[in-house]
Amino acid sequence: MRTLLVVLLTVLGATVSLAEEGTKTSAGEVNHVVPVRSWALQVTPYVWGAGISGDISPFRRGPTIGTRKSFADVLGDLNLGGFVNIWGRHERFVFSGDLLYVATTDSKFVRGVPVVGAVDTSVDSRQFTSTWQAGYRLVDGSDFTLDALGGLRLWHVSNDVRVRVAGRNVKYGEDFGWVDPVIGARAFLRVAENLSLQAQADVGGFGVGADMTWSALVTANYTFSDHLSVSAGYKLLDTDYARNGHVFDTTLSGPVLGITYRF
Repeated sequence: MRTLLVVLLTVLGATVSLAEEGTKTSAGEVNHVVPVRSWALQVTPYVWGAGISGDISPFRRGPTIGTRKSFADVLGDLNLGGFVNIWGRHERFVFSGDLLYVATTDSKFVRGVPVVGAVDTSVDSRQFTSTWQAGYRLVDGSDFTLDALGGLRLWHVSNDVRVRVAGRNVKYGEDFGWVDPVIGARAFLRVAENLSLQAQADVGGFGVGADMTWSALVTANYTFSDHLSVSAGYKLLDTDYARNGHVFDTTLSGPVLGITYRF
C-alpha cells in the first residue's frame, strides 16, 4: 500500500497531453504569449494488448478457476473489445473517465467421453469497467502539472455457459457487479516541444466493493498538432473481489497505443 501511494504522488500523467499552454506566432510576427485556455477536452480511443492472470469464480456454486492467458490467447477468444479515455479541465478543476468493454467466448470440444459421447462446451464472458474521477490541479506549470483525483470504479461481469451433450443443450448464466471508491493522481511532464511523458494511477476498493483495486498507466506522447496526438505505453488494472460466492481476483496488464483528439 505504501509503495502504491508513493506512485500516486510521483507518476507522470495519463493518456496524452492537455491543450497546448501557448501558441507559436507565424513568420514575421512578434512573438507573444497566448493566455491559457480556461477549459480543455480530449478523447482517446486506444488499443490495450492485455493479458490476464488470477482466480475467477463466475458462478456461485462453481469452483474457483485459476486463469493465465497471454494477449494472444485473449485475442483468439475475443468477440468484441472497446477502450476509450476522456479527459477534461476547467481552470484548475479536472475530470477523468476511462471505459473498458470486453466480450469473449472460450470453447472446448471433447470427443469420446464415456457413456455420453462427445461434449461441446462454451463460456461467453463479458466485462464492463468504467472509472470516473474528478479533482483539482495542485501544480499548474507550463512544463509540469500534477492533479489530485477521487471517484468511483464500476464493474459488471456476465458469464453464460452452454453445454451440448448427448444431443441436448444445457444453458446457464449469471452476472454480478460492484462499485469501488478510488483515489488517484495524474501528472504531465513536457520533455521536448512535441514530446511528453504522462502517467495516471489510483487505488481503491477498501472493502466497500473489492477488498483492493488499483490501476496505473504510463505513456510517452507525441503531438502532431493542436488537436492530434499519439501515445504509447503500458497499463495495468488489478482487483481482488470475493463476495456472495463470486470471485474476481485478476490482473490485466499489457502495452497500450492510443490516438487523442483535443477540442
